[in-house]
Amino acid sequence: MGNAQKMIVVTTSLTTPFRSWQIFYRLASPLGRCVGRLAVWRSWHPLALSLAIALFLAGTCSVKAQQVWRGNESVPVQRAYADWEQKHILYLGETHDRVADHQAQVQILQELQRRGRPLAIALEMIQRPFQAALDAYIAGEITEMELLEQTQYAQRWGFPWSLYAPIFRFAKEQQIPLIALNTPSEITRQVARQGLRSLEGDDFRYIPPLTDIDLSNTAYRDRLKEIFTAAHQGVSHSLNFDFFYQAQVLWDETMAKVIAKHHQQDPNRLIVVLTGRGHVYFGDGIPQRVQRRLSPHLRQAIILLNPTATEKAKPGIADWFWQNDPSL
Repeated sequence: MGNAQKMIVVTTSLTTPFRSWQIFYRLASPLGRCVGRLAVWRSWHPLALSLAIALFLAGTCSVKAQQVWRGNESVPVQRAYADWEQKHILYLGETHDRVADHQAQVQILQELQRRGRPLAIALEMIQRPFQAALDAYIAGEITEMELLEQTQYAQRWGFPWSLYAPIFRFAKEQQIPLIALNTPSEITRQVARQGLRSLEGDDFRYIPPLTDIDLSNTAYRDRLKEIFTAAHQGVSHSLNFDFFYQAQVLWDETMAKVIAKHHQQDPNRLIVVLTGRGHVYFGDGIPQRVQRRLSPHLRQAIILLNPTATEKAKPGIADWFWQNDPSL
């Protein structure tokens, strides 16, 4: 990472296994359009970071127009909220670098909070070793800049902080617990390169045991194989798809384990999960793994934010679709 601020463009010739995870659901596939490139902030000089935070102190613009569908049925937004607030777990499937998705997340969180249901916000963006930093931030013990430093946000997630800052600030203002979900990137990289069987000892500190990692979902595997093949078409690479799939499932199982644990500790609190849409498509990534750990009667809902026409045409891909602006 250097000391100077850098903007690195990562193309579809993925540079590391870990970065390929961050954008796998944006690549060419039947479930989404190919994105030619993704800007990733690799490192921030402290002064540059300060200026970035100051620039976005006002937050993003509020979203006034929205349309909600349940399958093919258009549903009044207030009726949708009435359904969502009765769930145990709500998944808001995002595209990480899309401003509109994060605006929608803020709006949904604000309305659910207004309705009085106790909330917790579970974050794919923060890796598990940094839960203490989230707790300290909500408690007012550290600043926003200290939060970024202590969670190693720029190095481990890398998307512009301005996309997520309004969500974190809202949580702090309302004293909503934040939950770190993600597998440590060191472990993800190792599995993507050497497989699950390479893990030992302290590697399991933040992840489930191998006996809790279910690799049997063939439909999920087939979709990931299609994405993996498209991403590397015509490009020489040393990645092993079986290891890639194992790393993806480990990621999902780790997040599912954390969500299930928090639900068991506080079942009356609605957990709102902010994660990439690829982790919730058809329920295969996180939701079914949470259900497996808890109960078949667990009430969950998957909301895809600002879906493409291709996504909306896939039966069962999500329970709900949210569009910020019906004209988009």
